[in-house]
Amino acid sequence: MADSAAFEILYKEYYPRVFALCRRLPLRHECAEDATQETFTRAYKTFRQYQSDKPFWHWIAAIAHNHCIDRLRLDGRWQEVDMSAEADFDQLASADALTEDVLIAAENQSQLHNAIDRLPEKYRLPFVMAYQVQLSYDDIAVLLELNRSHVGVLLLRAKQQLRAKLTAATKGG
Repeated sequence: MADSAAFEILYKEYYPRVFALCRRLPLRHECAEDATQETFTRAYKTFRQYQSDKPFWHWIAAIAHNHCIDRLRLDGRWQEVDMSAEADFDQLASADALTEDVLIAAENQSQLHNAIDRLPEKYRLPFVMAYQVQLSYDDIAVLLELNRSHVGVLLLRAKQQLRAKLTAATKGG
């Protein structure tokens, strides 16, 4: 078990990031709060397993990810990431990057959050990990048990879908 005072500091520092990760997985606010609490409970109980030479965030994010995926599987709401999908490399080479400026330029944050929530889970999960939780492609690949290239493809497709949804929303569609 962890030292209560030290763990409280970690809890306060990492709660918003863990909640952001959990919020995008179960989708319902109440479930995300429960999942975040359960993540920290599990982390507290297994703190001896934490390797202090590695970033705390990676360890706690893995606990949150695994717990949320387990909950989604129990609820029958998890669709496995399609590992057989091949990238359309011509499209990859010519795709416009979805920059942070485009996201900020969206009419309001609720449109963006609604668009993210409507992404298929296989795209939403890596997108949230990369752009809201700020994990690297390598970290996402490890957590999702994918290769780095596949993470890039999933993120590209997520951005393309977001771009289309936000464009349609700003045109009134």
